[in-house]
Amino acid sequence: MAKSKSSFIKNCVALLVITLVAGLALSAVNEITKAPIAKAEEQARLEAYQTVYPGVELETPADIDTMLEGAQAAVEAAGLSGCTVSDILYANGENGERVGYIIAAVSPNGYGGDVSVAIGIEAASDTITGFSVLSNSETAGLGARCTEDAFTSQFAGKEATSIEYVKGGGAAGNQIDAISGATVTTNAVTEAVNSALAVYNSLLKEGV
Repeated sequence: MAKSKSSFIKNCVALLVITLVAGLALSAVNEITKAPIAKAEEQARLEAYQTVYPGVELETPADIDTMLEGAQAAVEAAGLSGCTVSDILYANGENGERVGYIIAAVSPNGYGGDVSVAIGIEAASDTITGFSVLSNSETAGLGARCTEDAFTSQFAGKEATSIEYVKGGGAAGNQIDAISGATVTTNAVTEAVNSALAVYNSLLKEGV
């Protein structure tokens, strides 16, 4: 009986040691991989932003946290409660002068959940320079087509006021054609874009 109890204690101690060693090893691996993963994510983020405003230098505002708080208030004031603005960057020209902005926003109302987008805005013309879907969980062949050029290319050149969508084609002015069979996704994209535009017009536009 004593031997059995002794073996039990030894097994428990051995299991505890193995658990501790495994935990320490996992922690060490996590620390080693954390920085490269963060760097890769940052690189992917900046590459996506470059597609919506090519040829500019990106600058993160020094007071970004305060700006994002004000951005959320602007989104809610525009009646887009539930949407969020996740990022604001300055777009600078060759001489370092500020020529526009890149704004990322998220709508939670996609068919599969969050739809995250980014737009570029040229300050001098008050127009959208480009649009990209950063992430989505929409249905393949339907809502997921929000990433295709046929859809994303519609935004460039639109006035930086607000966007609406129409079904069946024939979009004009500041309208875009909805994705066929994916009205929910189109609505989520439109909400996110309009959230970004609300922030631009409320906080960033010259003369505001």
